[in-house]
Amino acid sequence: MNMPTQETIQTEQNHSQSLADNGMYVFMGDVDDENIKPVVEWVLYENYVTKKKKKELLLMICSGGGDMGAAFALIDVMMSSQIPIKTVGLGTIASAGLLIFISGTHGRRILTPNTSILSHQFSWYNEGKVHELFATMKEFELTQARMVAHYELCTGLGREEIRTNLLPAQDVWLSASEALALGICDDISVTPRG
Repeated sequence: MNMPTQETIQTEQNHSQSLADNGMYVFMGDVDDENIKPVVEWVLYENYVTKKKKKELLLMICSGGGDMGAAFALIDVMMSSQIPIKTVGLGTIASAGLLIFISGTHGRRILTPNTSILSHQFSWYNEGKVHELFATMKEFELTQARMVAHYELCTGLGREEIRTNLLPAQDVWLSASEALALGICDDISVTPRG
């Protein structure tokens, strides 16, 4: 395995900064506190710190999912943004990554034609004493309820449709056109800007 050189790291940082300077952020990776923190900071900076407000932010997402707590931290910040956030799903958007994607501004959620979409029920592994597991079960139920409510808000589907089409017992893989029919995205395009 080759370690990235200092020059490669600097080039990647320059590209990321240039994108951010132009209102764009590329999120690729697991949804966890470490990876979500810079995205949260970017949205907050653009809303509350910079003097020159952008008309729209562009968040490109390719993520297999991850931690629901980290996902909902970003979702809440996105939903409170005064600047519209266009989301573009590419590659794979799955699980918590999908929940972040659908949080984009309605009318501005775009999937590229070859994007794979995965929706599934919340899963969580925990161990402990019985009383600890009962306490954990409460958070499990609250998280599942948050997911359903978020799908309702972002897709316009009813709870029964969500449970049938997006959160049944098995994983649900969707094409971009199937996602469009379910209100997960607003358009399918190869062009992220526009």
